[in-house]
Amino acid sequence: MHDPDWWRSAVVYQIYPRSFRDSDNDGIGDLQGIESGLEYLADLGVDAIWLSPFYPSPMVDGGYDVADYRDVDPQLGTLADFDSMMEHAHSLGIKVIIDIVPNHCSNQHPWFRQALEEGPESSMRSRFVFRRGRGRHAELPPTNWRSEFGGSAWEPCGSGWYYLHLFSKEQPDFNWDNPSVREEFLSVLRFWSDRGVDGFRVDVSHGLAKDLHDPLRDRPDPEVMAPMSDDGSDPLFDRDEVHEIYRSWRTVLNQYDPPRMAVGESWTPITDRVFAYARSDELGSVFDFSLAKASWNLDEYASAITRTCRGFKKVGATPSWVLGNHDVPRLASRLALPKGADELAWVASNGTDPVVDREVGLRRARSAAMIMLALPGTAYIYQGDELGLPEVTDLKSTDIRDPQWERSGHRIKGRDGCRVPIPWTSEHDKSFGFNKGAAPWLPQPAWFDDYSVESEMRSDKSARSLIKTALALRSKWVEDDMNVKVNVVDDGLTHTLELILASGLRSMTNFGRSSVRLPVSAKCLLNSSVVESVNGAVWLAPDATVWYTTKICE
Repeated sequence: MHDPDWWRSAVVYQIYPRSFRDSDNDGIGDLQGIESGLEYLADLGVDAIWLSPFYPSPMVDGGYDVADYRDVDPQLGTLADFDSMMEHAHSLGIKVIIDIVPNHCSNQHPWFRQALEEGPESSMRSRFVFRRGRGRHAELPPTNWRSEFGGSAWEPCGSGWYYLHLFSKEQPDFNWDNPSVREEFLSVLRFWSDRGVDGFRVDVSHGLAKDLHDPLRDRPDPEVMAPMSDDGSDPLFDRDEVHEIYRSWRTVLNQYDPPRMAVGESWTPITDRVFAYARSDELGSVFDFSLAKASWNLDEYASAITRTCRGFKKVGATPSWVLGNHDVPRLASRLALPKGADELAWVASNGTDPVVDREVGLRRARSAAMIMLALPGTAYIYQGDELGLPEVTDLKSTDIRDPQWERSGHRIKGRDGCRVPIPWTSEHDKSFGFNKGAAPWLPQPAWFDDYSVESEMRSDKSARSLIKTALALRSKWVEDDMNVKVNVVDDGLTHTLELILASGLRSMTNFGRSSVRLPVSAKCLLNSSVVESVNGAVWLAPDATVWYTTKICE
């Protein structure tokens, strides 16, 4: 019997396949490139990798417009390459989690192409959401629903008909009231589970079930792309019916040994409803994005951690913590922004309003990583964040691939700045080791050499060195125990957050502007910054985190 709960305290490294490593020199990362980097990840100490979509796709939305759920995009490799990569990962003790995108597909998916061809009365159309428009001549969209990427969520498709797309118009939404859709995704789960994948990350997990009863309802504020009620009555998001879907998924996932894990993506305001996705008879886990949304602020961190631990404990689950991913500005830049800053406006300004201090951002990113890694639950690290990579803010308009750019009328640059291929070596003329010299699909800045894997592996003071040491310590000290105590000192002079674990590990973070003295009995295990020692007293610098114990570390 394999450990069914391996993921509950795992550290998972997110790979954005097109930006990790390119084996065939075409400028696009691929599965063989991922396989070539597995020893690096094993050395770092991660327990699992999560692959963003690698399926056949027109790449309108970074691979989240899937044309075939049972294959690999030819630019990224083949199913044989996937099997080889996964076998290699397993031989190194690394689990493999893959993305599944059930809310929508590509408009190039055979189902949708057939639906357009067959017309309004076809059974194939019932697998998607088609409606007649409003107005005397059906010239108006069926509702006021908006797309996440801007504009109406309804795309006209002839003769007064529209189809629903909560994201790009090239991403039609499935109709989850249709039994064929439900059976299709159960089959997809079986396909990849039979190949040996260890789990699934579920995209837009809160969006599958929709109120499609006629007449369709407008939303009170269509610009809010999150549930507008806390009782499951929003027509689009977090409806009660979605949990029935995941209970059927869990039945399939539990047929494997060990059961396949699943984690939901629900990028919504935190309410008690979010934790329901993590119930044992459903997905079992759901991302908590509180820290990914938080400013570098004592109150925000303390309240998020307290609320999250309490909420997951109520449903008998453990959190899945996130500081960064492929959808948000890089951690080492975001944490340097002032509290309340508009991240979209900052990216749109090419990082000039305001100009962030990279040293401050890196210092806080190192500290935040130690906070997350001290917490019980699953911790997710986005590729390059272990290097302290800042956001690439000065991409030219001709380089931008994110569909938000066009949909917003060139107001929102989007997410490409965190998706730039990561640097492996310090050789700029050779794409920093991403490949053998071909231009990457997104251009890398010259300053990447300071953050390359090569340079950071040479230094025991680098961000990567810190993360590697933290992961080794985490495996000894951080247990699957939700009884974490959160202590806050905020008295005008001292602004500290302390986490006390049942194992005896203590994590203290200084959010203030002055150094803070540690307890006399503290035995330091790791610190994110330089710890000062004056006359036998140990002081924690501003923006720093230290792990210590009052027990003897065996």
